[in-house]
Amino acid sequence: MATEPAGTGPPAAARNAGDRSPGARAVTPGGEARGAEPRGAEAHERSRTRKAPAGRARNGKAPNGRARTAGARRHGEARTPPAATGASPADPAPGARRLLAGAARRSTGRAVLILAATTASAAATIALPAVLGHTLDLLLARRDGAQPWVALCGVLLAAEVLFDALTAHAAGVTNARSTAWLRNRGTAHLLSVGPRRAARFTPGDVVTRLTGNAAEAGTVPATAAASAASLLTPVGGIVALVLVDVWTAAVFLAGVPVLLLLLRVFVRSSSDSVTRYQRIQGDIAARLMEALGGARTVAAAGTARRERDRVLAPLPELDAQGRRMWQVYGRAVTQGGILVPLLTTAVLAVGGVRLAAGQLSVGELLAASRYAGLAAGIGAVVSQLSALVRGRAAARRTAELLSAPRVRHGTRRLPPGGPGRLELRGVTVVRGGARVLDGVDLTVPGGVTAAVVGRSGAGKSVLAAVAGRLEDPDGGTVLLDGVPLPELERAELRREVGYAFERPALFGGTVGGAIAFGAGELPEETVRSAARTARADSFIRLLPAGYATRLADAPLSGGELQRLGLARAFAHAGRLLVLDDATSSLDSVTELEVGRALTRDVRAGTRLLIAHRVSSAARADLVVWLENGRVRAVGPHEVLWERPAYRAVFADTDTDTDTGISTDADADAKAPDPPGPAVTGVPGPVPGGQGRTGGAP
Repeated sequence: MATEPAGTGPPAAARNAGDRSPGARAVTPGGEARGAEPRGAEAHERSRTRKAPAGRARNGKAPNGRARTAGARRHGEARTPPAATGASPADPAPGARRLLAGAARRSTGRAVLILAATTASAAATIALPAVLGHTLDLLLARRDGAQPWVALCGVLLAAEVLFDALTAHAAGVTNARSTAWLRNRGTAHLLSVGPRRAARFTPGDVVTRLTGNAAEAGTVPATAAASAASLLTPVGGIVALVLVDVWTAAVFLAGVPVLLLLLRVFVRSSSDSVTRYQRIQGDIAARLMEALGGARTVAAAGTARRERDRVLAPLPELDAQGRRMWQVYGRAVTQGGILVPLLTTAVLAVGGVRLAAGQLSVGELLAASRYAGLAAGIGAVVSQLSALVRGRAAARRTAELLSAPRVRHGTRRLPPGGPGRLELRGVTVVRGGARVLDGVDLTVPGGVTAAVVGRSGAGKSVLAAVAGRLEDPDGGTVLLDGVPLPELERAELRREVGYAFERPALFGGTVGGAIAFGAGELPEETVRSAARTARADSFIRLLPAGYATRLADAPLSGGELQRLGLARAFAHAGRLLVLDDATSSLDSVTELEVGRALTRDVRAGTRLLIAHRVSSAARADLVVWLENGRVRAVGPHEVLWERPAYRAVFADTDTDTDTGISTDADADAKAPDPPGPAVTGVPGPVPGGQGRTGGAP
């Protein structure tokens, strides 16, 4: 492993004092990171907020007060943040309109076809009563020439059926493609905003928005086109009624304002209930995903009934909103069902009087009654409006997924042949009002293996996330070989920075595909070599089809899953490789083998590993000791081991089998640190190019 000689280059723990921002942490000759401390009430509040529990305390609470369970995913992997369902912009309506406009632009041709087919069907529907009435008059008068009119009636009926079928087919295709576009847009955007911003929404809520809500929003382009044409039927019916007889038309028009009032009340009342109904659906889905994700814990704790009650707790409100939604719809249909027959009866009564007076023929009376029914076709209009209301409400929920800004990338590339020098300058990360990282200044020379240690909640995983730009800090800068990470090309960043996580998510279909998954294609030999380095090749060969075994057919233990994640990271290793507690499920022997192979068989570069075991810290070239979001000290493990407070970090591990070191430091955990040598140099590599494997002196 390429390392810098001891004592060369800038200090390992901090950059030049001239570059520090106010309050930045520096490393003193004693190895302690010190700076201006907060005073008074602010100091007390910060101290109380940041106080971490003793030991590793994986099931304790982080400084920001959020409970961390043993099964919680690390940053960059699937996880369930608290109460994210309600995260939404203040006014999602403009975003929803833009989203629907984009879907409509991509369906312009099909929407025009739907509009044309619906218009043609409406024209046939409007023409049919007049033709039917004229045909009836000819037949009753026993005049010649009635047969062509009978045939025309048949043609109009056939045309109406044909155009309705064409509309249904085009609408189905349009709905499917619009839905696919909305889902792809939402998924792509979520993947581009970074894990921290995407965590505003729980997995269950995201699934609801991208499945049910996107499907309903996808119907809007086709429904809007059909609705525009469907208005031709009542409007055309009124015009035709006027042409048949003005007096019957006047009677009908007297009831039109009441019809319009019903439609307005329906749209206003149903919009609110539909929006609430969809929001509660997302809440239930989020709770269900949480319960399914912790199914083993629920079963072991015997809390299935309690979890069921928790998941279904919003059900009464969902039921209430659903009933309200259908009540609004039913009330509109019922009121229309009462009003329309009354109007039709009034038209027939006036028409009958006109017929008796000899001012209307039988055929004209038939046409007038049919046109009155078409003009009062509130049922079809209510149905279309209901679909539009649901679609717009669903579009607002889908558009909320697009509200988070994308991660912006630059155009710069890393200097050729760089060693992977990592620098953090005044890096600050704030979560929930608490500083998880507080003005961190750190330099890791290229080619060095650096272990990050600290109690639970010290900020280790957040440091790992900002080191490879899975998350942007709220303040400060992260540089790789002198280039700020935000200025790097996206492809360059992902090619040169690799990650392995505590609970890796596997993609690719097959075991071999899961290892090869990432930026660029990998030859098979590279995949197999990475698997051997991660000590995964042996169990992969025992699978039914070896590397070609489908992931669904490969039952994996926690350790095997981690080894596949490590193999994937090794296969794509660049200048910087970040291991975020990626060996926590491995036994000590396997972890030792993987650690040695990492320095020998993987592309040379800088390694940043989150360490919980003494053996992991001991094998590293230097250790970064975090405490309450700050760098307390940086130096070789054997130097830091002399301090009781450092040993107390590993207090939850009784004896490390790799080193034989007893880490039971409870007795002197609170003892003051003895004076020690300056911790500024970076130890050189041991013979053979391997990192440190010995224990503390």
